[in-house]
Amino acid sequence: MNPLVPPGVYAPQEDTELLAGALFDEPLPPGARVLDLGTGTGALALEAARRGFDVTAVDVARRAVWAARLNAARAGVPVRIRRGNLFDPVRGDSFDLILANPPYVPAPDGSGRPRGPARAWDAGHDGRLIVDRICREAPALLRPGGVLLLVQSALSGPDLTVQHLRASGLKAAVTLRRRIAFGPVLRGRERWLRERGLLAAAEDEEELVVVRAELPV
Repeated sequence: MNPLVPPGVYAPQEDTELLAGALFDEPLPPGARVLDLGTGTGALALEAARRGFDVTAVDVARRAVWAARLNAARAGVPVRIRRGNLFDPVRGDSFDLILANPPYVPAPDGSGRPRGPARAWDAGHDGRLIVDRICREAPALLRPGGVLLLVQSALSGPDLTVQHLRASGLKAAVTLRRRIAFGPVLRGRERWLRERGLLAAAEDEEELVVVRAELPV
């Protein structure tokens, strides 16, 4: 069953699919506690709940929270869905797995906070406005042996993500990669990305990566 996608809510795309593949590769026991950060339509949260995990989903957008609750009800799976900014609704909790598909696209007008639907993809001049926060805050919410799976663009510095997570004491590496055609957002700022040196002159695809980070037992 495809999730309902109301206007203004990020629709599941290639990054969602890539992160779902990483989720299926994790050997978690039934009942494992999973956090889906920035859940959007709830697509990843529903996949985790179908596997018998104890799932909490968070999003800052009211429409996304509404959509995720509706899609969970339609699918008949239990998911706790909270509205709030990143980890704020789950402070004090701990998880075996954190899934994160944050905004990661570098934006020409990156000096302020994005508004409206652009909150789902715009992430400052370097694309790391939210990624860096996740790197700082996620380790405190992982149980021993817990895993963070984060999807981002190669345009927003996955090597830096790995460095930050390792500096926090996690074992981190890029574990999945996929090249995709430019979507509407990248096509609209392709010239700017080339001028900044983030895209080579002949480059016509975007690389998505999954960073996996594990808190040692």
